[in-house]
Amino acid sequence: MAVPPGLPVVIVGGLHADARRAAVARLLADVPGSVVLHHDLATAAAGTVVRTIRDASGILDAGEAPLVNDCACCALREDLVPELERLRDTGGTRLAVVELWDSVEPKAMAEVVTAGGLTVTGVITAVDPALVLPYLGNGDDLADGGLAAAATDQRTVADTFARQLEYAPVLAVADSPEADDEDRELLAQLHPTARQVRIGQDLPAEPAEAAGPIAPAQPSGDGLTVPTPRRRALSPLAQAALAGFDVEAAAAAQHPACALLPAEADAHGVSTLVWSMRRPFHPERLYAALEDLTCAAARSRGRFWLADKPDTLFHWDAAGGALCVESTGPWLASLPDAAWDMVPPVRRAAAALDWHPEHGDRCQHLVFTSPGLDRDGLERLLESCLLTDAEYAAGPDAWQRLPHAFDTLLEV
Repeated sequence: MAVPPGLPVVIVGGLHADARRAAVARLLADVPGSVVLHHDLATAAAGTVVRTIRDASGILDAGEAPLVNDCACCALREDLVPELERLRDTGGTRLAVVELWDSVEPKAMAEVVTAGGLTVTGVITAVDPALVLPYLGNGDDLADGGLAAAATDQRTVADTFARQLEYAPVLAVADSPEADDEDRELLAQLHPTARQVRIGQDLPAEPAEAAGPIAPAQPSGDGLTVPTPRRRALSPLAQAALAGFDVEAAAAAQHPACALLPAEADAHGVSTLVWSMRRPFHPERLYAALEDLTCAAARSRGRFWLADKPDTLFHWDAAGGALCVESTGPWLASLPDAAWDMVPPVRRAAAALDWHPEHGDRCQHLVFTSPGLDRDGLERLLESCLLTDAEYAAGPDAWQRLPHAFDTLLEV
């Protein structure tokens, strides 16, 4: 596989810093002419973000970017594209590796780079499988660990890690001696569509120069036939970095209406429960069960339907014992026909695949993944939150008169 023309940009991120650094080192070793652009947000308290550019031999350039609106991540956004453009225009750079700082999420940076007219050819999250469950279970604020990207950053370790993991189509998986089958199975079930590429600490003595097979043997001066080496093929990680990346498709894959959520699975002590129903939740009973549902699994996500708010699609996003519930706009079934042309085709297609003659795309679709998942107990709890037969038979007008239990949570 040859490196594409122009300046390919690959984004490598992840809270697992050792795994991330190993992935970046692998790319530097595998692709000659590659450089790494990194913004260190740890210095934000001093009012600046430190930028470094390095290759396999060491640091080539360093500088500072001032904070923007007291936000280190904003400074990164402002500085990233101009630096990439400078690398492109100077020439000689074969691959630009953007190594994100610990808590920076790849989605925002991929969109910034693409909007700047540059080509993102890959997004990779580096992972140590032994740390997946501890990070998913960590409900601490990023600020408590010095990982906040701004003074107003209210994210937690768990939800940040989950988004980093689930956005990237490629996972660079460290060879961790502490990881067991359960750890690796949890990683596989959390992001079953990801391409996993193993990375180790053993870097090659000589980097690959380009893709290509061994050249045919050539006669030497003494009449012996000696094989002539040609440039080696790019490593699996380098191939993944250059495979191509669609920013719009990646964003659609995260939207709760058409997200590529995990499927049913049960192996090595890890289970994924996919729970789908065509009956709305009773808002008061669901609200009362939120804590138990949130703590039932290491990770849960999906979309849901409240009886008192029939037109609104709600997003369920839980990790680390914390739940985020938010409105993501209307169900398609609630829109007039004239508004459908404004809906992205991928969402219309997703709705059409599971359209109900009465409720349209309204549904409950929640996915829970965890070691030791109590599937039966979880299903019973979820079903107890649905409208009863009598409540359902009362009809939509009666449903909207139910207690609006989520208004405080949604800040309505």
